Amino acid sequence: MSQYYDGTKLLSMLDINGKKPEIYMTTTNRTGGKTTYFGRLLVNRFKKTGAKFCLLYRFNYELDEVADKFFKDIGGLFFPDDDMSEKTRQKGKYKELFLNDVSCGYAIAINDADSIKKLSHLFSDTSAMFFDEFQSETNKYAPDEIKKLISIHTSLARGQNKQVRYLPIYMCANPVSLINPYYVELGITGRLKADTNFLKGDGFVLEQGFVEAASTAQKESGFNRAFAQNDYVAYASECVYLNDSSAFIDTPKGRSNYIATLRSGNKRFAIREYLDEGVVYCDKRIDDSFPIKITVSANDHDVNYVMLKRSDLFLSTMRYYFERGCFRFKDIECKEIVLKALSY
Repeated sequence: MSQYYDGTKLLSMLDINGKKPEIYMTTTNRTGGKTTYFGRLLVNRFKKTGAKFCLLYRFNYELDEVADKFFKDIGGLFFPDDDMSEKTRQKGKYKELFLNDVSCGYAIAINDADSIKKLSHLFSDTSAMFFDEFQSETNKYAPDEIKKLISIHTSLARGQNKQVRYLPIYMCANPVSLINPYYVELGITGRLKADTNFLKGDGFVLEQGFVEAASTAQKESGFNRAFAQNDYVAYASECVYLNDSSAFIDTPKGRSNYIATLRSGNKRFAIREYLDEGVVYCDKRIDDSFPIKITVSANDHDVNYVMLKRSDLFLSTMRYYFERGCFRFKDIECKEIVLKALSY
């Protein structure tokens, strides 16, 4: 077994339809080497073929000192004779990266998708995209993050005399939550099992890896041994999903008040408040007679349903309960739907 992550198999795979995927996703326990693997891959490609790359970050402030953040470790390990630098472009809208003073790529923020769209012609020489930490440990995602990522990929995939060109995106993360926005959007949540190594979808492939050497090193750390009972240590060493506590999959007891019916696609979910336990509960026992019926997506908007906006009091209240651990769910599907609604 390799001491560090190796993405060779992932990159050789076809998607569920037998076609070349454009999205390659991988998760492993922390310090497994996945970020190093893809960073080295991109730099090696540039040195050999001149293929430029684009680094994706969530917010603009993350672009500060991006060359050092990206290259410091891999440079010391694999490219000791090379130097990476950066230049701020378009008043901070993006960074241009240079390897030994030769332009090698870009760094952009997903939350700045509108600006990137207007500047798309500047990135037409990008050959691959890399998004590290696509799962947020703090559950802090950009507003409408999925739509913004799609917009950025569409913008960068133009050019070179093609309306749409092949532009792969490599996405890495530690296993934070099964109901992160990407797994929810791609329908991964309900398909992924604890023993799943590889998962194929339409246009994407996913690897759920485990690096034994990294796990052992984490466990043997004196600091981690001191905090061995903390959930974060299990997440870092054992590839346990950080935010997916089974305590939230539970059925409250006592009297309840029906709050609303939530619609998502062709399915409807019931939202109840259990006053004695101080929690809000989502299951599939619908009360058709209850007048408050809501949706958060224009695609689900229908007669007798109210489409809520992000700032509406109902969603704000539901977020308040969720962020304080006061939500309970009948099953993972109910949890998935609620999180998807709260993420709008």
